[in-house]
Amino acid sequence: MLNRRSFLTATVAASSASLLPHQAQSQGVHTLRFATFQPPTSYTWTQMLKPWMDKVERESNGRLRFEGYPAMQLGGNSSQLYEQAREGIADVVWTLPGYTAGRFPRTEVFELPFLMNNAEATSKALWDYIQTRGADEFKDTHLLAMHVHGPGVIHTQKPVLSAGDLKGMKIRGPTRQVTKLLRNLGATPVGMVLPQIPDALSKGSIDGCALNWEVVPAVKVQELTKFHAEFPANSPALYTTSFVMTMNKAKYEALPADLKRVLDANSGQALSGWLGKTQQLGDANGRKLAQDRGNQIHTFTEEQAKTFVKLSESVDDEWMQDMNNRGFDGQSLVKTAKELIAKHGGNTR
Repeated sequence: MLNRRSFLTATVAASSASLLPHQAQSQGVHTLRFATFQPPTSYTWTQMLKPWMDKVERESNGRLRFEGYPAMQLGGNSSQLYEQAREGIADVVWTLPGYTAGRFPRTEVFELPFLMNNAEATSKALWDYIQTRGADEFKDTHLLAMHVHGPGVIHTQKPVLSAGDLKGMKIRGPTRQVTKLLRNLGATPVGMVLPQIPDALSKGSIDGCALNWEVVPAVKVQELTKFHAEFPANSPALYTTSFVMTMNKAKYEALPADLKRVLDANSGQALSGWLGKTQQLGDANGRKLAQDRGNQIHTFTEEQAKTFVKLSESVDDEWMQDMNNRGFDGQSLVKTAKELIAKHGGNTR
């Protein structure tokens, strides 16, 4: 027969043993699979995404760790990344909402022409906008950041010195709104994800592409085109593109509270602004590579820019009407986006 002391000792030991699995899970290492379409040598991976992962790992004292899967190493294609996060194939993804055309319609307002020229300010504005006007578009994942890239540039195999030079040229556009813009400018738009660009340029399937300078080296556009056309640095950009970094909701909710706090501290408006700023800083290197090859870089005059703006106006009108048809106030959404960009120090027309 057990005496009282032996019974209490045995009970405490049994209780402690029953807690061990839970303690091991809560205090152990949690590995997150991070997937994107960008190659492992890209500026985006080496200067933006990997540094963020490293910071989270440090601040969690190594209890959060990342397995990186750039270049779609978990399988599938670029347009499936958001679904991979939703379904748990990947734990965290970085992708373009615009790769799934029409799925995130209110987010598209930031891709309307001549809206921005400062990626940090516009990225902070995008985060605020999503929280107040479009949070339900991403409700099936845990949102970490929203941001945009620097000013969009036209890269072609023959000179584009005015809007008229685009007539009939097959130009790749990254999203639905950018392809509409290209059509308004007289080009033949071709919707295409980033990894397909080199092959399409090499085979002549397209005559050029719309891209920000930062991503040019990742797809060797400075080697596959000889002519580049950009807008004055102090004017709103031709376009920008929205990006999302998001996480599988169940994976986030299963984390211990202290590790959630680490992720929360490395998410949101501040991270969004940093991603936008860092990505735009990469524009200088992409532009220099084109210059070093002797490529021609044309900067449109202010008068030429006005022609582009005039030709693009119906893109805004069509988008606002589309939102109205979906039950949203399109004019109000544009107004909110512009006000938030201005609040954070961006430049809108």
